[in-house]
Amino acid sequence: MAEQVFATKGNLIQVKKSLALAKTGFDLMDRKRNILIREMMSLVDKVKLMRNEITDAYALGYFYLQQANISTGVISNIASQVKLEDSVTITYRSVMGVEVPEVIYKPDREMHLEYGLVETNSRVDEAYVQFQKVKELTMVLAEVDNSVYRLAAAIRKTQKRANALKNIVIPNFENTQKFITEALEEKEREDFSRMKVIKSQKERKEAEI
Repeated sequence: MAEQVFATKGNLIQVKKSLALAKTGFDLMDRKRNILIREMMSLVDKVKLMRNEITDAYALGYFYLQQANISTGVISNIASQVKLEDSVTITYRSVMGVEVPEVIYKPDREMHLEYGLVETNSRVDEAYVQFQKVKELTMVLAEVDNSVYRLAAAIRKTQKRANALKNIVIPNFENTQKFITEALEEKEREDFSRMKVIKSQKERKEAEI
């Protein structure tokens, strides 16, 4: 890069400004990366806990469902009476410019059994209540999982940019600054020597006169 730049004071000033800007950019990228990593690690810990919790919740739910099937027969007709969930909305919050989702669940009504009681029993009720819990846990896990994915992608992108600044852009500017500085210093020495020779010749001519 240095060989392609003319050694002028104007270019030196411009390179110094660009170098300072690149260093500031690296500091910002490094700070952003650290904040994103902290945010992601806090969510990763939450995911680990939730995966165990939701695994247990599903296992219990399927056990209740199995018991309900045994006691009442196949309950697909009963399940068809349960309305599809439409009380879920998704918003986003920004973490250092990264949009991470927030799942908001606001049921329009308090939980109540949505099927008739004639063909059901307490086993069906237990399964229904348990899968309501599973549904809510799944919403939260989906939110956290998606947030971790988005943050991880942003961290990789930020790391790549920070590495480019640190290992390529900043060294190039530093080399260019050194090249121009040394070239200007050499030119100043040459000009000084030239002026010294001219002055010496002038003094010699004056002495001869």
